[in-house]
Amino acid sequence: MIRLAEEKDIQSILNVTKSCAKHMISKGIFQWNESYPNRSAFQNDIDRNELYVLELDNVVKGCIVFSTLMDLEYIPIDWLTTNENNIYIHRLAVHPKLQGQGYAQKLMHFAEQFAIDNHFSSIRLDTFSQNKRNQKFYELRGYKRLGDIHFPKQSEFPFHCYELVL
Repeated sequence: MIRLAEEKDIQSILNVTKSCAKHMISKGIFQWNESYPNRSAFQNDIDRNELYVLELDNVVKGCIVFSTLMDLEYIPIDWLTTNENNIYIHRLAVHPKLQGQGYAQKLMHFAEQFAIDNHFSSIRLDTFSQNKRNQKFYELRGYKRLGDIHFPKQSEFPFHCYELVL
């Protein structure tokens, strides 16, 4: 079940994202670290009603954020659509023990259907340039790679920006 996250879910979400960070680091992918994602980011997502969780047997096993706010880092990107009426995907995570079973696909489908149902013109996101698996995941869903941005507190490597026009 995918549902809107509640404040009581934050620790479970952090457990999932920390497990994901550890798993990625073990594979040489330094996308997430001890400072990101963090409690305050998820609290802000909950306050804005933008954080959703994947719950299996009453246990949080994944999450996704979709927001209407464009991060300042995205401004230089030459997007396919105008900078209005877009949705932004952030912090997609599925516990490593469940990866490869279609749960990330379900979370993305949920976000994409939300965007369609609410008449957004596109979905935008970024993914780490060193995470080839994520790039393939988004490209197979029809997302187009448009340019790179940097998050120096996360990595010296860039993040690729993608957009799906609806």
